[in-house]
Amino acid sequence: MATKTILNKEHINKIELDQLDRKERYTLFGLTVPYLALVLGLIIIPIGWLFYMSFIGRDETLSLENYERIWNSKAYFRIFKTTFQISILTTLICVLLGYPLTYFMSQLSNRWANICLIGVLIPFWTSLLVRTYAWLVLLQKKGLINSLAIDWGLWSEPIKFVHNTSGTLIGMVHIMLPFLILPLYANMRTIDKDCLKAAANLGATPTRAFWTVFFPLSLPGLFAGLLIVFVLCLGFYVTPALLGGGKVIMAAMKISDNIELYFSWGAASALGVVLLVVTMIILFIASKLVSIDQLGNRS
Repeated sequence: MATKTILNKEHINKIELDQLDRKERYTLFGLTVPYLALVLGLIIIPIGWLFYMSFIGRDETLSLENYERIWNSKAYFRIFKTTFQISILTTLICVLLGYPLTYFMSQLSNRWANICLIGVLIPFWTSLLVRTYAWLVLLQKKGLINSLAIDWGLWSEPIKFVHNTSGTLIGMVHIMLPFLILPLYANMRTIDKDCLKAAANLGATPTRAFWTVFFPLSLPGLFAGLLIVFVLCLGFYVTPALLGGGKVIMAAMKISDNIELYFSWGAASALGVVLLVVTMIILFIASKLVSIDQLGNRS
């Protein structure tokens, strides 16, 4: 009888625990409902509508016309080639300029590092359009850079910096550089300097200590900055349109032309879908080749 009573109590306690666990799950789900609704409204529905519009042809019926045009047109191939070339070059230049600068900032005291960080953040206080027009003024043939260089005897004839790939790269690097520095700086500041001291005590030179200790530990931040810069460059519009002068046509500019000039939402949507899919494929391959977890384990 006593054994049966104990078993009944255990059964009741198990039921109560199940009810509490179920209630907790419902409560947690209720807390996530606003977030799920936000994701649904701002991401899933727009992307779904984009996919749907990409299959709308000129006769307002469902077809693969827009994708066939992209596949068969050499012009679209050149646009994608230009888009990825500019994005890759901008990312590489940002790494070459941003990594040494970020390393220098990480070695400073907190006071001076914060001052340098403010200098990195200052461009965010100015509109993207204003910054692009500023570069247009500086880089044109009669701009400040050419005028000073000619006055100082660096070159005799004005150099064409704008309305070409060079001007586009200069403007995009200026805008994208903080997006590389910020995550890389956050990662570098967490690296324990005692690791470098330990490497020095073991006989490593400063150069070897940097490449064998500090650099591997900074790879997660570098990889995060690379992805941010590269993905943002793929969708750039204002800077290539102004500094490229119509000679550097990227995917976002072609999407705008399809809507504004040809009133073809289907063609613009198809181009956006292709760019999205290609970008996701590249990110997937990058995550398989160099994952942040692997970088952390290796370091």
